[in-house]
Amino acid sequence: MLDIKFIIENQKAVEEGIAKKGLSVDIAGLIALHREINKLKTSSQALAEEKNRLSNSIKSASAEERPAIIAKSKALGEELKAEQEKLAVEQKKFDDIMWRMPNLPSPESPVGPDDSGNVVRRRVGEPPHFDFAPRDHVELMELNGWSEMERIAAVSGSRTYAITNELARLELAIHLMVMDKLMENGFRVITVPSLSKEKPLYGQGYLPFSRDEIYYMPEDDLYLSGTAELILNSLRADEIIPENELPILYAGFSPCFRREAGAAGKDTRGLTRVHQFMKTEQFVICKNDIAESEKWHQKLLQISEEVLQDLELPYQVLEVCTGDMGAPKYRQYDLEAWVPTQNRYRETHSCSNITDWQARRTNLRYRDNADGRVKFVHTLNNTGIATPRALVPFLENHQQADGSIRIPEKLQPYMMGKKFIGGKK
Repeated sequence: MLDIKFIIENQKAVEEGIAKKGLSVDIAGLIALHREINKLKTSSQALAEEKNRLSNSIKSASAEERPAIIAKSKALGEELKAEQEKLAVEQKKFDDIMWRMPNLPSPESPVGPDDSGNVVRRRVGEPPHFDFAPRDHVELMELNGWSEMERIAAVSGSRTYAITNELARLELAIHLMVMDKLMENGFRVITVPSLSKEKPLYGQGYLPFSRDEIYYMPEDDLYLSGTAELILNSLRADEIIPENELPILYAGFSPCFRREAGAAGKDTRGLTRVHQFMKTEQFVICKNDIAESEKWHQKLLQISEEVLQDLELPYQVLEVCTGDMGAPKYRQYDLEAWVPTQNRYRETHSCSNITDWQARRTNLRYRDNADGRVKFVHTLNNTGIATPRALVPFLENHQQADGSIRIPEKLQPYMMGKKFIGGKK
């Protein structure tokens, strides 16, 4: 959500920023609506004050004067009611537009219509060269007896997964390794529910933009969360945080749920694009200063690059263009790890600076020590690790000729010291 005062004072820049994201909002109409609402508020207040004045004058009026005063007060009451009903209608129109108002992209972000405009900033690590025909991750799981994909599909439907034994431990081990890294960097590990009321979805920005991606349970009026960011963004909603508590760093761990409604026809084999997954999320709340939040943006990116380096995965850093970054984002990077059998990089992390766009929606503020003013915070988020998504490149890059999987050195302490798992017996 943007500040309406900012929109009015920077109408052309706002229109240009929205256009860069490939979105459309009638800014001139929004400003006209805002002015109409202010007029209605002013006239409603004047009517209310006049009605109160008349009501207060009834006691001191003579018997002859009272009927006329009462009649006039009643007429004003009806006029005020009509004015307030009109105000409510116009306010709802205004709010509906404001909830759909995207964040403006950074001047540094590449401009493009869709993912074709994303820019590769760097590539780290060399894709492996095998002296055997590499297996894909599904074949590796089947060879080692690490999955129950067909059986779980019969129980829970398509795009679900059940992994076993060493692979199940590997999934948890990767999360533990990432949590330790985040704690070393000052993050507070927090486990959060996957259940959410509707209001936090508006605060995070899922609603009203992505309703078709969200699981909803109408009998309970609850939603299943697609990321711990959703919960963490509203954890301190409506608070005024002392500046000396900032930055607040959370490492949120939770099961996540996404309908993947737009994935029809895309690669959904095995562990790719499943409906339920585990995720450790980096979430930062910092001061309302673009230099400060951009500093944290780079820090989050650095941590995720270290995670992929610790997992010894070749990867590339993409800077996401304006047309692909989505409504909430000010600036975004994606990390993609190499998947050998697909001969391409696939996303493992998404790192975003949201500035104060979410904070305005959740009313999350702090008091500035310098001037005592209350300001909206900046929020940022980045994947710590998401599984089983990360298992796809992990299994394929570290596979051996016999189907075993090499365990990188940094991960071995979390795998009981094992250097390899699986393989033909």
